[in-house]
Amino acid sequence: MILPERSKALPLQNEISGHAAEFFAQSGAICGKIDFSRIDALAAALGVVRERGGRLFMLGIGGSAANCSHAVNDFRKLCGIETYSPVDNVSELTARANDEGWETIFEGWLEVSRLSERDAIFVLSVGGGDVERNVSTNLVRAIEFARSRGAKVFGIVGKQTGYTARNGDVVVVIPEVKAEWVTPLSEAFQAVVWHCLVSHPTLQVRKTKW
Repeated sequence: MILPERSKALPLQNEISGHAAEFFAQSGAICGKIDFSRIDALAAALGVVRERGGRLFMLGIGGSAANCSHAVNDFRKLCGIETYSPVDNVSELTARANDEGWETIFEGWLEVSRLSERDAIFVLSVGGGDVERNVSTNLVRAIEFARSRGAKVFGIVGKQTGYTARNGDVVVVIPEVKAEWVTPLSEAFQAVVWHCLVSHPTLQVRKTKW
């Protein structure tokens, strides 16, 4: 009775192992295809924001919002850039969504923060916003508002066709190697890219503890 149970378990184990192998193979492919020169350009542009006393505002939805909170810590602590994210104030974010509408949650926050030409917004997103498909339109409105104030628009996104990639000043696009994994791989590589940035010799002013 034991042998048949083991034989039934083997295909599942092979399937699990196959998934992990392919997922990390796709991750390796992204590492080989990503535009390193664009990452260097983003580091340089962030350095300019710091030099002129500007602030950096991290914007993202869902998993990308959680990445924004982590990135705020790193840019402030390791790079000495004054950085904030509206996603860290749940009360204001939900009040704006409830009272003014989902599309304007970031725009309204940036307006009260007196976004100026010295500042920059930094979008972390899978798609980067798409008006036609009605996806992440709050990011689109934030980018338009930043443009109206003369602020720079940076980003790390997973779609070349999204609003951020098409309208940002310096945007790193995560190469799409497998369409059905665009979300997990884009969000994972947001972290890889921003950690590359905060450890970049152009930006890092304080060492990590370990």
